[in-house]
Amino acid sequence: MAKTLLFPQDLVELAERVIAENTAAGRKVALAESCTGGLVCAALTEIPGSSAVLDRGFVTYSNEAKQELLGVQSDILEAFGAVSPATAWAMAQGALKNSNADVAVAVSGIAGPDGGTEMKPVGTVVFALAIRGDEEVNAEQKLIDGANRAEIRHQAALFALEMLLLGEG
Repeated sequence: MAKTLLFPQDLVELAERVIAENTAAGRKVALAESCTGGLVCAALTEIPGSSAVLDRGFVTYSNEAKQELLGVQSDILEAFGAVSPATAWAMAQGALKNSNADVAVAVSGIAGPDGGTEMKPVGTVVFALAIRGDEEVNAEQKLIDGANRAEIRHQAALFALEMLLLGEG
C-alpha cells in the first residue's frame, strides 16, 4: 500500500533525516515558529518515531505570543522588529528555557504577499539555533525567493529542518 504524504516529498525526507540523526544522538528538539505557523513541527510529527525527538513546538505568530510564551523582551521587538536575528535568537533561547530540549530552532519572517518593506522585503526570514549550555549566537537572515506565500513558507521550513541536522546550523 502506497504511503500517503501530507507534505511535499523534500520536506518529508528532510524531516526523516532530522528524526533519525537526533534519535541516534539522543537529542531532543524544540521549535519556535512564527511565519511557518507550526509547519516544521507538523513535518516532524509526520515521521514515525518523532516522539523520541520532538519535545514541543511554540507557534508564536503575534508579538504578544513571543513575549508571553518565549519571554522575548519588548525592547528587542521594539528596537529590531519581529523579523530580526535578535528576535529569532531570543525566540530560540525562550524555546530552550521553556522545554526539555537540547536544541531549539526559531523562525520568523515575512511570507507575504503583504507586510514587506524596502528594508525587509517579502521573503525576509530569520532563523536561530540555540543549543543548551552554549551561549554562542547562531542566527541568520535570509531572503527567500518564492513566487508566493506557500513557497516562502516551504523554503523556510526546509531551512529550519536543515538547522536541526547534527553538525549543521
